[in-house]
Amino acid sequence: MKIFKVLLCATSLVALASQAYAQETAPVPPPRPENIESSNGSENNQNQNTSVQGTDPSDLTPPTEINAPAYDGPPQPVTISARAGESGQLIPNGLQWRIYSITPDETGQLELLARSEDATASFSLPAGPYIAHVAYGRAQASDTITVEAGPNQLELILDVGGLKLNAAVKGDIAIPARWLRFTVYSDSAAPGGRKIVAQAVTPEKVLHLNSGTYSVVSHFGEINATAKADLQVVTGELTSATLYHNAGIVNFKLVSEPGGEAIVDTTWIIKTLEGETVFQEKNAFPQTVLAEGEYILIAKLGTRVYNREFEVVAGLPREIEVITSTN
Repeated sequence: MKIFKVLLCATSLVALASQAYAQETAPVPPPRPENIESSNGSENNQNQNTSVQGTDPSDLTPPTEINAPAYDGPPQPVTISARAGESGQLIPNGLQWRIYSITPDETGQLELLARSEDATASFSLPAGPYIAHVAYGRAQASDTITVEAGPNQLELILDVGGLKLNAAVKGDIAIPARWLRFTVYSDSAAPGGRKIVAQAVTPEKVLHLNSGTYSVVSHFGEINATAKADLQVVTGELTSATLYHNAGIVNFKLVSEPGGEAIVDTTWIIKTLEGETVFQEKNAFPQTVLAEGEYILIAKLGTRVYNREFEVVAGLPREIEVITSTN
């Protein structure tokens, strides 16, 4: 059983914005948000629409001009900002804004009218209803807004929290960051089933996500050492989680006597007791990570073949020798 612990921090997500966003990519917004009914908006329109979790990067190059042929009348000044939760702070940076027409075209898509990367975005739009979409890292939300004659100051509520991941070997043995990567999945109970939200996530990176439950897989090395946990992201808070692996780093060398120098030009193969090959490399002193269990180690030097069984136990790195004179 893989062991993990979760630490919930009351750290304000807004305070972490500048250091975390630089490593994130805004998700593609839904082409047609589910709720496009016109709201009775005014200068303080703050209605929250259903947030949709994004997974893919998007083209962030904004158009140079607003194109709104379906709207009549002179452009009106619009400023719009985003708040982290109903009672949270305004998000100071890292936002991606998109404004859509509310009427689908002949293909059923909503026309993109304007974009901005400013924390408080400024637009000039003719009076009328629009769809406003905001992305913050991998969190996103959309809402129907109404532009009226005169200045319009609007807000969107972004249901966003933070997730920071790390892992260790059972017994609180630290794992070098180069060995760790994380994959984050949406909740399997969500509409459409489980999907990848983020992959190849490095330790201690803060992900901005819509609040909810996520399945996290920690990959220790590239073979079979994984740890899993279901984690809850809370609006306006940072969830820090450490997953614990039952695995270990192992080094191998072919020697002519115990403690001898590693023999070069050795090809290494590691198999499970069931015969599955999990590792193969030509190296005098290879290193890899394996989950706890028993394995068969095969060393090939020219036409000669040496083998031994060994066991991986969670703990500090271990060196395993194959001695030619005992074959």
